[in-house]
Amino acid sequence: MQRLTHTPRKNWQTAVEKYGLHFHTTDGQLYWDESASYHFSSFEIDTLEFATNSLHQMCMETVQQIIDDRLFRLFLIPDHFEDYVIKSWEEDQFSLYGRFDLAYDGFNPPKLLEYNADTPTSLLEAAVIQWYWLKDLDDRGDQFNSIHERLIEGWKKIALKSSNSLHFCATESVVEDYVTVEYLRDTAIQAGIKTNYLDIQQVGWDRAKNTFVDVPGNPIQNCFKLYPWEWMMREEFARNIPKGKTQWIEPAWKMLLSSKSILPLLYERYPDSPFILPASYEPLDVANQVRKPIYGREGANIQVIIDGKVVSETPGPYSQGPFVYQQLAPLKQFDGFYPVIGSWVIDGESAGIGIREENSIITKNTSRFVPHQLSN
Repeated sequence: MQRLTHTPRKNWQTAVEKYGLHFHTTDGQLYWDESASYHFSSFEIDTLEFATNSLHQMCMETVQQIIDDRLFRLFLIPDHFEDYVIKSWEEDQFSLYGRFDLAYDGFNPPKLLEYNADTPTSLLEAAVIQWYWLKDLDDRGDQFNSIHERLIEGWKKIALKSSNSLHFCATESVVEDYVTVEYLRDTAIQAGIKTNYLDIQQVGWDRAKNTFVDVPGNPIQNCFKLYPWEWMMREEFARNIPKGKTQWIEPAWKMLLSSKSILPLLYERYPDSPFILPASYEPLDVANQVRKPIYGREGANIQVIIDGKVVSETPGPYSQGPFVYQQLAPLKQFDGFYPVIGSWVIDGESAGIGIREENSIITKNTSRFVPHQLSN
């Protein structure tokens, strides 16, 4: 695993905007950065793929344990939602995708930092933007990247309720979310599915028909929503969700994996896995650890503790917790940057990676996306 520097393409902004990446620069700071790339050997890619598939299987088995033991309070799931989560699992409701965030240096086994299982972003960048960057750089070059094709094949497997139409929802004011949903919508169209888009705030409830509806009043039978379950559960309409007829993607059982409450349970169940770090709901008896809010996002309210002292902490809206504690991963610096590998699971299988890097050990929403390629 190496980090190599490059000269960015001429007019690279136009090149990435062509495929929808209009947020490549924010407040003058690069988000998409092609002045460098990470190179991997085939062995390293095989290692990442094996780790991802292993972690996915362990996660699925742990969901079954949570349901069997009814451990929902660890995930702040309201009582009236518990049976709905169980139903979504027992019915094997369709799940399209998720993203493991891994610490990896090319030598030690990849370590799970967290699982973005419900509303992962950085998808367009990983599936499309870095691929066309590579083709412009070296038409014969290769990546660990079958994300786009796997998404289309995944959509083809979905059994839609009552109609062949699929609604897509996001918060339109969040550009990254909107672009991600429009990209996913495009892959669904390529899979032959009829689609509609509406802002999440436009979703209505028809009391007479006992169903969610779109702006014209048509029932929403099937809906992909880039809107976290932990937010949905606390909306005014939340009590209608269990009695509604809508098939949601991602399904309700994915909230068990998107919460960092899953980390201590994974460690408890698989303490000898080389891919899982020690984690607990209480401070660990180790010198170096990280405190994370169980539903924190974009690196907010992370606290890094080294030799028993807080050395780094980020602000955010999750300061009241609750928290989990995870042993600090052995992150390696590459040219002064710490990469975190986002390893994608599409339709239950490892499908490719994207990389975010930061000059500190906490990855934030401003951290840069850097492409990758396979070494010759």
